Amino acid sequence: MAEEHITMSYQEVDRLGVIQQVVGKRLRQGDAALQLGVSVRQVKRLVARYRAEGAAGLVSRHRGKRPGNAIADAVRQEILGVVRSAYADFGPTLACEKLTERHGYTVSVETLRQWMINEGLWQAKRRREAHIHQRRPRRPCRGELVQIDGSPHDWFEGRGPRCTLIVFIDDATGALMALRFVPAETTQAYMETLAGYLQRHGRPVALYSDKHSIFRVNHPEREGELTQFTRALKTLDIEPIHANTPQAKGRVERANQTLQDRLVKELRLTGISDIEAANAFLPSFIADYNARFAVPAQNPTDAHRQVLHSQEELDLILCLHHTRTLSKNLTIQFHSREYQITGQGRGYRLRGARITVCAAFDGTVTLLHQGRRLAYQILREGEPPVPLDDEKSLHLTVDAAQVRQQATPSFKPAPDHIWRHSPIGKAAHATPPTPR
Repeated sequence: MAEEHITMSYQEVDRLGVIQQVVGKRLRQGDAALQLGVSVRQVKRLVARYRAEGAAGLVSRHRGKRPGNAIADAVRQEILGVVRSAYADFGPTLACEKLTERHGYTVSVETLRQWMINEGLWQAKRRREAHIHQRRPRRPCRGELVQIDGSPHDWFEGRGPRCTLIVFIDDATGALMALRFVPAETTQAYMETLAGYLQRHGRPVALYSDKHSIFRVNHPEREGELTQFTRALKTLDIEPIHANTPQAKGRVERANQTLQDRLVKELRLTGISDIEAANAFLPSFIADYNARFAVPAQNPTDAHRQVLHSQEELDLILCLHHTRTLSKNLTIQFHSREYQITGQGRGYRLRGARITVCAAFDGTVTLLHQGRRLAYQILREGEPPVPLDDEKSLHLTVDAAQVRQQATPSFKPAPDHIWRHSPIGKAAHATPPTPR
């Protein structure tokens, strides 16, 4: 007689041992119920099945059968068809969210992940070897430490120009506090983002950034000098902190990776392909992101402080400041313009005075002396200076120059240009002889 082989799970093997002790009267039914985590009545059923069928009676009756809550094959194919057509490059988590929001399908993320792997729509990621970094605990209160960074990326996937996303994220909660699309990562971009942040939330205790030249003067001979952005923070009593490594501000670095996946696909689904429309979309995206990923702060106290400056004072703080010395005629030179102070009478008490030139990003210039505005007139206006660029704004300048040069492909020197009076220039513009 052939031996019968029974396949049992580890849990069923444990159950068999307990039931055998009950049948052998070595264990009471109440104690067996506690061990198995079932009722005494269920233990009696298991004992009866064991006596009638042996070990096979303790094997689950559902093994090999289709679950009652299984998703029908037709529905599975419908869902996979939607994923193929609309979300082929989405991860299972984001695809599952969009299937629920936009199509009304309810399926777990893990189920969808297995379906996508089986259909070749998703490749299971190998777990990378962990690099050990010393972990820093979160700050306890919201608004104590805000990490900031710029993320240059092809956000519109070729439908529009490449641009940069300025990101402000709270360290205590992981919540996005401010997002702003800008052409390039510049001082103006951070100051405008900070202005919106102050209006919505107030003043944080500290801002945590990298060592980019926007935030820190890195020249060894200029130790202690402040950049324009850091000068504004100091005026507002916000502490600037600079990270030594990208891992030190890992919260904003990881947020950038998530945004480069989720936000790019959200912009694609909504058909957005320009900076203005993208910035209008960001408030709703921030609300949804924070609802999904933000965590409660350890301490419910909000560390943000009230902005004590008026809007006029804030506008002057969040612009570019330069120092100039007034001449005997009360004039200064700034950006190829000559400014003269007016309304000072005959005393000329401001001769040789050091004044602050506040250059707003819209071109407005304000002259200040000891915090007081000075009236002025423009005596002479020349060509604007060539702007300074760094590695993060260089591509934007080249692209703008390319557009301008394509609009005027032929360059013709002015009649009095020195090139026209050179031998080469005369030969190039000489009238060709008329053929006889």
